[in-house]
Amino acid sequence: MVTTQYNPFIPEVHANPYPMYVRLRAEDPVQWSELMETWVLTRYDDIVAVLADSRFSADRRQAQNRFAQQAQKIQEEFGAFGRTQTMLSSDPPLHTRLRKLVSKAFTPRMVEGLLPRIQEIVDERLDAVQEAGRMDIIQDLAYPLPVIVIAEMLGIPPRDRDQFKHWSDEIILTLNGPLTSPDMLERARKSAHELTEYFRGVIEERRKEPGGDLISGLIAAEEQGQILSEDEMLTTAMLLLVAGNETTTNLIGNGMLALLRNPDQLRKLRDDPSLIQTAIEELLRYDGPVQATGRVATEDMEIDGHPVKKGQVAFCVLGAANRDPAKFENPDQLDVTRHPNEHVAFGDGIHFCLGAPLARAEGQIALRTLLRRFPDLSLETDNLQWGGTFILRGLKGLPISL
Repeated sequence: MVTTQYNPFIPEVHANPYPMYVRLRAEDPVQWSELMETWVLTRYDDIVAVLADSRFSADRRQAQNRFAQQAQKIQEEFGAFGRTQTMLSSDPPLHTRLRKLVSKAFTPRMVEGLLPRIQEIVDERLDAVQEAGRMDIIQDLAYPLPVIVIAEMLGIPPRDRDQFKHWSDEIILTLNGPLTSPDMLERARKSAHELTEYFRGVIEERRKEPGGDLISGLIAAEEQGQILSEDEMLTTAMLLLVAGNETTTNLIGNGMLALLRNPDQLRKLRDDPSLIQTAIEELLRYDGPVQATGRVATEDMEIDGHPVKKGQVAFCVLGAANRDPAKFENPDQLDVTRHPNEHVAFGDGIHFCLGAPLARAEGQIALRTLLRRFPDLSLETDNLQWGGTFILRGLKGLPISL
């Protein structure tokens, strides 16, 4: 029997990968992909098991496939950002130390304190489009909101925000691995170096004159006498910018599109704003911004009877896990009241997204305010373009009438 092959690079699959996920889960849920040179996992239980298993490493440098080797070559040219392990790409004890240190400067209280400012930014963005009677959700709201928030958290002046966002967008281009064009790689490399130098200057300033921002917090953070090295501080600041930027943009964009295409659910949320928390969790499950993550086997083992060799990658398709009928009832149906909702849009295990509370807060405030202020909004066109990579799923634009 010929089974469906995992291939996220086909244009129609890039636009809507979910039918492919249905077939993979049914036909070949633990598939060896010749194209990716990895094991592709699409069932919820398999993915949660791998993400919780200490025998699988987040350090991609241990992987033995062309994607990993290409990524390693790319990273070597990215200066501090390429040579220094981050929370995202390390295992305990290094991961534990980095996460504890960063958590000290990234507390729930800090997120709580940001709520009024997030509301203010959303109101300002919507004030600017009200008279026109239309807006592009991505360009006018979802794109600027997270970059303003993270820039202010890091103590970046408003005049540098656009440049800041540009650097972040260019670096994200490398997520397509070997399929990244030489031109894109060069742009990303240049941006990584420029951003590194920019942050070096900011760190130097904050050492002399600390403020109430996250970088001052990272400098001050100490855990059992350990501090962040200069390179660790640089890469952590860069990681927070890049990881917290496009993902939140895509949560708001993908979420709004899902609501517009499911008008009964949009009405339900509009008529009962108290549903916003369960709605955001459902939108994360239904069409999450991060579609996949990888782990490297550190020893020979098996996944559901398939022999996985040391150095091979288990590619966990989070978007498929979140629509697994073995875990979620009517998984392809949007239900803003769904509870419980144990999705893996933020990953799982020790690498569960540190920025999840902030992303949730931004998503909740953006969508709740949008529906309150413009209760009759509608999609202007169905001819939408998906940007991003096969890892990060997001729209290039989302034009709506208010």
